[in-house]
Amino acid sequence: MASNKYLLLAAILISVIASQTATAQLLGLGQVHINGTVHCSVSIPTAITPVFPNAPMALQCGSSVISTTTTNNNGVFDFSLNLLSSLFSTLLNDCKLIVNTPLSTCDASLPSIGLLQSPLQLLSPASGLLGGILSGFLQLIPSGFSLIS
Repeated sequence: MASNKYLLLAAILISVIASQTATAQLLGLGQVHINGTVHCSVSIPTAITPVFPNAPMALQCGSSVISTTTTNNNGVFDFSLNLLSSLFSTLLNDCKLIVNTPLSTCDASLPSIGLLQSPLQLLSPASGLLGGILSGFLQLIPSGFSLIS
């Protein structure tokens, strides 16, 4: 009998510890990566569309700039952020990527007024937002840049 009580106590203790770990992951910090390539184009890029090197970029949520970066020589950018899990859904709904320089900077024949802007989307919708939160790692990509005048 005493042995069964100890087994039950051990099982309860293990479940409490496991649930507290899961709760800590949900309430703790998660790693968010937002990356992609910016092309020097106002239309859908193709394999031959030139990239936009050294373009200053901002991650803007509402009216606040959360983070900034610059594309490399290949037009590639990467934002790496630690955010509270409660802010992940805000990233998908209220945030956008902005290229803070006119397209004419990379191609003089393109407009000198307006900026490129893109909303965000999950890279792997199979695991979804909840899967990203539980794993502590969420990967987002631009859903498509468009010219905003």
